Amino acid sequence: MRKGLLINLDRCSGCDSCIVACKLENDLPLGHFYNKVIAVGPTGTFPNVEKYWLPSQCQQCENPACVHVCPTAASYRDPETGMVLIDKEKCIGCKSCMEACPYGARYLVQSEDGYFGSELNEYESVAYENMPKMTVDKCDFCIEHSGDGKPDPVCVKACMAEARLFGDLDEMKKLVAERGGEAYLPEEGTEPRVFYLPTITA
Repeated sequence: MRKGLLINLDRCSGCDSCIVACKLENDLPLGHFYNKVIAVGPTGTFPNVEKYWLPSQCQQCENPACVHVCPTAASYRDPETGMVLIDKEKCIGCKSCMEACPYGARYLVQSEDGYFGSELNEYESVAYENMPKMTVDKCDFCIEHSGDGKPDPVCVKACMAEARLFGDLDEMKKLVAERGGEAYLPEEGTEPRVFYLPTITA
């Protein structure tokens, strides 16, 4: 079953719980994040001033530019789930996918150092095995950490405001259509599977 992520911008408070939960669950090195929460605004003029927070991550595109440009087929779409994944054994760190991604959702692992230097502690030595040096990494909806090979994003569970909803792709599209949602990130013909419910203005 193909999955999608729906983010209700009216509910996002910019608390960054999704960022912290993601970083801990995926054992991300210093300076690397799968999730970002961008402050947009303030816009308008006093007293009609508005500001909102825009969560951003890999959009798990149906037509992913990153896959099309990868010279080694390290970036690929899983035929069963439609997830965009990275085969680290094939990745050569050329950064072509990073340049092709219109969302800035990928990063290059340039060092194997831990938080306190090159000598990794016991936790880091295990956690960083999935991120070899000079390979690209990104959000995979926690497919590697779910235990059953199915996506199970921890950012959704950690969202205290319930701004994130993860489920059947068609159901997510239906909810967006009912609300008149739109993609706040550049669509670029990639057909993202992360959708946004727009903020309601007076």
